[in-house]
Amino acid sequence: MIRDLEIILGVTGSIAAYKGVILARELVRQGANVHVVMTDNAKEFITPLTFQTVTGNPVTSEMFELLTGSEIGHISLADRARITVVAPATGNILGKVANGLADDFLSTMIMATKVPVLFAPAMNTVMWSSPAVQSNVRRLVSAGYNFMDPESGELACGVMGQGKMADPMRIIEKIKAVLTPKDMEGEHVLVTAGPTVEHIDPVRFVSNHSSGKMGYALALSAIRRGAKVTLVSGPTLLPPPVGATTIQVCSAEEMANAVLEVAPAASVVIKAAAVADWRPTARAAAKIKKAESGVPPLELEETRDILKTLGEMKPQGQTLVGFAAETNNIEEHAKIKMVSKNLDIIVANDVTRKDAGFHADTNAVKVMTSDDKHIGIPLMEKEKVADRVLDAIVKYRRRMKAAK
Repeated sequence: MIRDLEIILGVTGSIAAYKGVILARELVRQGANVHVVMTDNAKEFITPLTFQTVTGNPVTSEMFELLTGSEIGHISLADRARITVVAPATGNILGKVANGLADDFLSTMIMATKVPVLFAPAMNTVMWSSPAVQSNVRRLVSAGYNFMDPESGELACGVMGQGKMADPMRIIEKIKAVLTPKDMEGEHVLVTAGPTVEHIDPVRFVSNHSSGKMGYALALSAIRRGAKVTLVSGPTLLPPPVGATTIQVCSAEEMANAVLEVAPAASVVIKAAAVADWRPTARAAAKIKKAESGVPPLELEETRDILKTLGEMKPQGQTLVGFAAETNNIEEHAKIKMVSKNLDIIVANDVTRKDAGFHADTNAVKVMTSDDKHIGIPLMEKEKVADRVLDAIVKYRRRMKAAK
């Protein structure tokens, strides 16, 4: 998503400047080319050499510095970037930009750029909530600047409250959202993810290998594209996506109840969860002890077929997307599932591959639509697969609207 992007990172005079180093390092790790611009006050907290070592690029701070040949520094940097991120952003830089002041390299460069600018403020909680700062924030937002609001917690001054610079990973997610075209604005996307767990007794259960990574990637991608997202998730180790309404469930029945409550209001439903097809007919109240008579019998019953129920109740205009995790005859089984469950789109993948499917960070899938379009998505990171799947969904919905 941000690989090979030119990103300017502005660092201002805050104790949170060390978080700017963490942010720069992670951006570089994800493949971005980061150019750091520091204010004089920022250099009181951390040295330019630290940022130069992390990014591999010289740090800029002097107002009239020439970068290459006759290029004017602030204009050259402003022209080459895809986004400018100011993290940490002090009340001082917010006031300058909000009021059209440009008296140092960073404020001048912000004035000279046409690319999106994202501020991640960090300051004392009283300062953050002051009328002057909030007035400047409102003015900047109305002018089209982007914000990552500070988090609450214990500040460096010992005060508890809002003012901590947002976590660098959340800032990176915001960067991706800012740079993503908003082609799903107005859509309500319901995504299911992860496995379900069907208990045998208090310590044993029946489940599957789903990690939830594909469903969570779809939810994040839809958020970036401007959709309202509800995520219904079985047990996973993944953090809830920022910006989604996340409903945590355990069993197939709990997932069914949550999904069927939300689904009527959703314009797109993506069933990426690996729901258990069977569950024990009864759950033992106490741990089943080993017996000399051998292995106790385990009787199973079918769980509710959520996808089939959604297909039967699908309202007009809703796009229903299913996943087919198969081990053989992938396309044939996926087509049967699409027809039998009244799906608009099905995403099929081979879960026997070690580099795709369960637990892997990559996936390779085939997207098939009810109007007979087939889109092959080769092996790539699940985040990129999610974008390709949503591309197919957006195009399908456009075709359906055009056909009316």
